[in-house]
Order: sequence, then C-alpha cells, then structure tokens
Amino acid sequence: MGLPTTIAIDGPAASGKSTLGALLAKALGYLYFDTGVMYRAVTLAMLQAGLDINDEEAIGALAEKVHIDIRPPSVDDGRDVDVLLDGQDVTWEIRSDAVNDYVSPVSVYAAVRKAMTEQQRRIAKDNKVVMVGRDIGTVVMPDADLKIYLDASVEVRAQRRLKEMLERGEESDYEAVLRSLRNRDQIDSSREIAPLKAAEDAVVICADDLGIQDVLEKAKELVYRV
Repeated sequence: MGLPTTIAIDGPAASGKSTLGALLAKALGYLYFDTGVMYRAVTLAMLQAGLDINDEEAIGALAEKVHIDIRPPSVDDGRDVDVLLDGQDVTWEIRSDAVNDYVSPVSVYAAVRKAMTEQQRRIAKDNKVVMVGRDIGTVVMPDADLKIYLDASVEVRAQRRLKEMLERGEESDYEAVLRSLRNRDQIDSSREIAPLKAAEDAVVICADDLGIQDVLEKAKELVYRV
C-alpha cells in the first residue's frame, strides 16, 4: 500500500495545525492547503463588490460565482501558496485588516461553506494534498486516506498565540488572547453547519507538551504506516 495521497488535518484555532500542515506537505512534496484562505478570498471578493456583511443571500451567491485556486508558491516572499481569486493573485490581500474583521461571519454562512467545500474537493481531486481546517475530515474529505486532529488546551494555545503576536510586534495580553480563543472555540464547535470536531477515524494528537518538530515526527509516523 502506498503513501496516503489525501491527508486531512483539523483542530481548534492556534493548535498549530497550519504549521504542521505546511511542514508535512513540504516533507512529502504535497500541496499545502489551508482552507481558511478560501474563506478569506470570498471575504475579499465581498469587500471588493461592496456587499453588506449582513446580506447572506448576496454573499452566498458571490461565493458560488467566484473561482478560487490554490497553487504552490510562485514567488519567494514568505508565502506558503499562491491564492488566486478569479485568476488574480490575492495571496497577501486576503491578510488585510479589513478581511480579518469580516472573515468569521462570512465563513459561517451555509451557502458560502457549501460553495467552498465544492472548490476544496476540486483542488484535492487534482493534487496530492495536505488539507488543513476545521471540518476537513468530517465534511470536506470524509474519505481522506489519513485524518489527524491536532488538539491542545486553550491555555496552551493562548500562550502560543500571544508569543506569535508579540514576535510580530502586535500588542496584546494573555487574558485577551485567551478570551478570544474561547469565543472562537464556542463559535466553531456549536455552529449548525460543519461544527468543529474530530472525525471518528481521526488520530488525535495532543500538542500540550510537544514542540512542533515532535508533532511533525508523530505525523510522519502515521503517514508511513498507513
């Protein structure tokens, strides 16, 4: 039996799943695909179209119309992938403060999630992929060859997120980050559409006492024994 060609990595915010996904994809020579960038791209399209954030129907229709591609990085500027919105490179535009402000409510809309799930499956079908998100193993790729759920306590995740923010020169404090993550966990796990949870056949890795290299080695062990 060969190596798994579709690998799903799920987990709560700040669990380290994106870092793990990028490192694992690089080690395997697979496409790294953090599905969060798709919701960011839709949010950017919404802003460019001047739509009201509360107009769920219009935003859902827009999500069904836009074409989003994820490709290996074409520019050595720190990006993990190229993000193309209707053929335009928006890799860095989707990281703007405006997108940050609106991506969470946009990503909850049922029509948006349905449209993005279809596009995510299209990309997975055409590539060997490590796909990262919150509903990959349960919804997007329920038949993935390998499913990993990377978990960590909210306290540990808050410490790590705060460290990242301070290293980027952003001002914050532990209690604020902790409140934000608890709120995000509540939203992600209680939403009606594709709530955050580990797939029944996922391998759960708790990263509370593990560094990223330790987590990567555990993931590699799973890849090579599938």
